[in-house]
Amino acid sequence: MFMGTVGEAANKEANRSLSEKKPTVVFVLGGPGSGKGTQCAKIVQHFGYTHLSAGDLLRAEISSGSENGTMIQNMIKEGKIVPSEVTIKLLQRAMTESGNDKFLIDGFPRNEENRAAFEDVTKIEPAFVLFFDCSEEEMERRVLNRNQGREDDNIETIRKRFKVFLDSSLPVIDHYKSRGKVRKIDAGRPVEEVFESVKDVFTSKNEKVKHHSCAWWKFNQHGLCFVRNKIPGKRVK
Repeated sequence: MFMGTVGEAANKEANRSLSEKKPTVVFVLGGPGSGKGTQCAKIVQHFGYTHLSAGDLLRAEISSGSENGTMIQNMIKEGKIVPSEVTIKLLQRAMTESGNDKFLIDGFPRNEENRAAFEDVTKIEPAFVLFFDCSEEEMERRVLNRNQGREDDNIETIRKRFKVFLDSSLPVIDHYKSRGKVRKIDAGRPVEEVFESVKDVFTSKNEKVKHHSCAWWKFNQHGLCFVRNKIPGKRVK
């Protein structure tokens, strides 16, 4: 009981420390084969973000052989869903240990319960959601190409994963869209063309971070921010 109390206190302290740093968090969402992993690697290289994959963190915890990892492994074997709080704690730990203050969180939140739990536990809202929008046909083609020789085994699995994404993740996207926080990228194009659009989003965002204390903001039809010098007594139309 005492150990549990100490652990809870430590978690609360870590939460408070992380939220006080006011890190920039970008949720990266897209179906299987949408190319988000490739684009995340480019964002890391060009903009200095730390890329955190919820799935990779869970797998790493299992591989570590820790008590927590064993619990996660057993839940997955039994077909149970890993509780949001478990994944969030792994994300928090990785964020704290990274020493960075800018994060791409890839493949999370997967559903509305994940989203609400993340904001409740961390007290952090994402700066925006980067949504890689791609047709089911194109995503299916890409995934099959990277799994050559196993098409018959994988096509149904791919379609199931796509359906899960639609059913679970689109409500998350709709939530943030209603708050003006979704940046939708046409991910059906070649990699470099997609990254040009991604760069536009992050360049605009960096300008906002850099100048927010001394500028008015205007949004164009794509939801991207452009700085306007503040003129006393006047408002940007």
